[in-house]
Amino acid sequence: MNRHPEHDTREHLLATGAQLCLSRGFTGMGLSEMLTKAEVPKGSFYHYFRSKEAFGVAMLDRHYALYNQRLQQHFSQKNANWYELIINWYQQSLDYFNQHGNSPNCLVVKLSAEVCDLSEDMRNALDSGSVQVIAHLANALEKGRSERCFDFPGKAQMQAQVMYALWLGASLQAKISRSSIPLECAMAHVTQLLVEPVS
Repeated sequence: MNRHPEHDTREHLLATGAQLCLSRGFTGMGLSEMLTKAEVPKGSFYHYFRSKEAFGVAMLDRHYALYNQRLQQHFSQKNANWYELIINWYQQSLDYFNQHGNSPNCLVVKLSAEVCDLSEDMRNALDSGSVQVIAHLANALEKGRSERCFDFPGKAQMQAQVMYALWLGASLQAKISRSSIPLECAMAHVTQLLVEPVS
């Protein structure tokens, strides 16, 4: 008997798959293993997803939806200015790494290099998801500059793109080196980028 009601079987499969992908990667995650872990029959999988690739796209879409929801909530806080909100967001990621060491927690870092050449659909999901994250950062940068919390050279969209790429690369390097130093250097660069506005 399926332990998961119809309406959340799909969500349960995606959540279980995401956890396995964090440890095994997408190609290393077997459907049989995932279905056993999720305690869901094979037929249920194909009821929701036409293939493993379609599952991967849905899993990335879910990841970005949750991530962007957290970003929205974070940048909606009223008890901090825009400089503090941006720096605190990076600090939270750094704190997580320091607390959990090499424990993976980001599907984007885990899957970006692996799936981009294997699946055009999954590459598109990664690309569209990153565009949304960059848009949140660009909005925060633009509002921070307009409210004179900080200044920075160039356009907000360009700097948001650089900041996102910097953090993604630093996260990967931290995973490779099993050291927080790449993240600390990236954060130091961000704090130097957001300078006090000239009076």
